[in-house]
Amino acid sequence: MAMSGGGRKSGIRSDINVTPLVDVVLVLLIIFMVVTPMMQSGKAVALPKAAQVEHEAGSDALVLSMTPDRKVFVDADAYSDDAAFQARLRDELLRKPERRFLLKADQSLSCGDVRKVIHLARAAGVERVSFGVESLEAK
Repeated sequence: MAMSGGGRKSGIRSDINVTPLVDVVLVLLIIFMVVTPMMQSGKAVALPKAAQVEHEAGSDALVLSMTPDRKVFVDADAYSDDAAFQARLRDELLRKPERRFLLKADQSLSCGDVRKVIHLARAAGVERVSFGVESLEAK
């Protein structure tokens, strides 16, 4: 009961098998679709639009977010108490004194609301706070 290979000579096949390539590309696509939303730090807010946007190199900034209901977040952690918020900023400054601070405030907030967060950050020892804005050309 031996099987014969047929009349063809067995040798190197010169055609490309596309199936493994498609599998790898689909897996990479799924990975990027899952990871990309996680890369955005801070809370999702509607940023104000600006004509001139300065793009700073590096993504080592600590993101301070302020939602339309005036809740303050450091990365994804909510802080309703001003003292706890300032303590977190002090801890971050002790860990990394040269760290940048990026404030992402919703465009519906008043200047007074944003000034309060900046004042609290300054009292905690933060020297410079950058504002998160969206470019007018982005849409």
